[in-house]
Amino acid sequence: MDLTSYAEWAVRLVNDPDPPPELRRLRDELAAVFDAAAVSDAAGAEQAVAALLNALLVRYPVRPQLTDHDGRWHLHLAPDVAAGAVMGLAAVVAELGVDRFGRCREPHCGQAFLDTSSNRSRRYCSARCASRANVAAYRARRRTNGQ
Repeated sequence: MDLTSYAEWAVRLVNDPDPPPELRRLRDELAAVFDAAAVSDAAGAEQAVAALLNALLVRYPVRPQLTDHDGRWHLHLAPDVAAGAVMGLAAVVAELGVDRFGRCREPHCGQAFLDTSSNRSRRYCSARCASRANVAAYRARRRTNGQ
């Protein structure tokens, strides 16, 4: 069962500036998880993320269900976004590590991201932010070198 798609729910919710009222508390709770993952102290970040996710797993318990909506039987984690998003992030931490998600490193952005790349290199929420940051770094280097 691929839980990454459930973790992507968390990313979309955290990046939503105006979620439905019933999801605002969850958005803020998940935002705290992404903020903790973005801390530069890796050991501290892992402990903080684990503590936050464990508390959320208690608050939003997962209720797996069998479904055959596409003609074959398979599991879905929950009918609601909350439990699925929390479980998806917990699975990403357990399987891939805390460094696989965080906040966009582009200084003017701060959106959440989930890194599913094979080389663990994603640090931006989108190609647009990565390009913007790379261009800014290039221009800063040119200014420093007197060109």
